[in-house]
Amino acid sequence: MLPNFRKPEGDAKSSFVPSTQPPSLPSGAPQTRPIGSALRSSERGTPSVIGPELQITGNLVSRGEVQIEGEINGDIHGSHVLVGERATVTGGIVADEVVVRGHVMGSVRGKRVLLQSTSRVEGDIYHLTLAIEQGAYFEGKSRRTDDPTAGLSFAERAPPRSEPAPATTATDAPAADAEPVAETT
Repeated sequence: MLPNFRKPEGDAKSSFVPSTQPPSLPSGAPQTRPIGSALRSSERGTPSVIGPELQITGNLVSRGEVQIEGEINGDIHGSHVLVGERATVTGGIVADEVVVRGHVMGSVRGKRVLLQSTSRVEGDIYHLTLAIEQGAYFEGKSRRTDDPTAGLSFAERAPPRSEPAPATTATDAPAADAEPVAETT
């Protein structure tokens, strides 16, 4: 970024002094940054990293940034999700910002989605902003929507609290020929 230059007071010549203040946006203008650019540490905490030796079967929910380098078999919900170059995700991704460098087999829902040149996405993408680098593989439908994460708030993404199961009586027991029902908490 270029420094903001201004003339010192009382000097009419063309010597410039760099300003220590960054340029400001007009009041009311939204602050934006390029898609896929790194967030400053003040804008986010430490990212949660799923290492290359880790395989997860089940859904992953995070209120912050998640960096996937391993394998996930399930859905991912977070504010910022980065799928690493050697990572594999089999399931859906829902986040405000999604950067894909690896393999995703499932739908992607994000306000800002970036498919980098090493990415391979097999599924539909619902987005507000989409950028696809040359060399990226994308097989599916791209749907622009004003809020692709609408109806999927963090409260709904959080796992439900576990409540003790009611005691089973003889009248509540399933019939011998009935199929068992698995409940997860």
